[in-house]
Amino acid sequence: MNQDRYQRQTTLKGFGPEGQQKLKSAKVLVVGAGGLGVPVMTYLNAMGVGTLGIVDADVVSLSNLHRQVLYTEKMVGVPKVVAAKTQLLAQNSDTNIELYQTFLTISNALEIIAKYDIVVDATDNFPTRYLINDACVLLNKPFIYGALHGFEGQVSVFNYKGGPTYRCLFPEMPNADAVPNCNEHGVLGILPGIIGNLQALETIKILTEIGDVLSGVLVLFDGLTQRFQRMKLSLNLENQKIKNLATSYDFDCELPIQSVEAKDFQSLYTDGKIELIDVRTSKEYVRNHLEGSKHIPINELIERVDEVDMKSPVYVICQSGIRSKKAILQLNELFPQNKFINVAGGMNHIVTYAHTN
Repeated sequence: MNQDRYQRQTTLKGFGPEGQQKLKSAKVLVVGAGGLGVPVMTYLNAMGVGTLGIVDADVVSLSNLHRQVLYTEKMVGVPKVVAAKTQLLAQNSDTNIELYQTFLTISNALEIIAKYDIVVDATDNFPTRYLINDACVLLNKPFIYGALHGFEGQVSVFNYKGGPTYRCLFPEMPNADAVPNCNEHGVLGILPGIIGNLQALETIKILTEIGDVLSGVLVLFDGLTQRFQRMKLSLNLENQKIKNLATSYDFDCELPIQSVEAKDFQSLYTDGKIELIDVRTSKEYVRNHLEGSKHIPINELIERVDEVDMKSPVYVICQSGIRSKKAILQLNELFPQNKFINVAGGMNHIVTYAHTN
């Protein structure tokens, strides 16, 4: 271990060389290499965490760069895990960086998470957070939670030394139409940096056993007023009694929704003409879309529904697969006899599949 490199940390009273050695021996998994993941990875890497695991299946896009400051314009189209490793090793060549260019799923979550001491949740969706939570409960791993909405952010630590879990904060999965979407509502570029750094700080505190960990406490940050609030969380012991992962981690919907995976949709799309409705915003559609798709933003869908050809199965796509589900719920109410199919993972999965095949 290079003593000069970490001298400003090792001279800290209460941290010292012992704290630095604990970081060197630590293994941290970061799920998500986007807005939250970038500051988490950057600072844990710079501070000397020995092993960083990175889970992400997305590629760098131009719209990422205003907040995901680890990446450059030349990296657009490159898998995020690959781009992140390149940058992180340039920053600290001593770090062991393990890549998982995939989505965290029921089939791989336990195997991946079992290898690490701590999981940092840097995702942007409820299903993955519930999956992370349940896997961490089963494996007795703490995880650091962070979330963003507009000008606000949240941070907490779950499943730490018998403390509350994520399900103690959100007992049930919300419906898809109750979930805010950053593609629609946006996020201020600096905010992920603030929240991600707070997540990195909690990770360091746990690893080196310094300070008070945010277990049982939810911190709320308002970027427009620079105000922090603390909310106490209570432990529900039932949430620690999980025996297995759920059979599905998806949004609860009143009606079953048929979906098609990216690789299967690609063959359908290239084999012939299909009725494909893109429900994203105009800016998203202009930035990239599939040729032949009809652009009907979700907030205009009902008034423009006569533009949809109901004579054949209708495929619906958005950026991540959330708004398309909302759209299908609306369409099912109006046309229960028709067949509507969600493109699972939306354009994110389509682009990822295209870059890995």
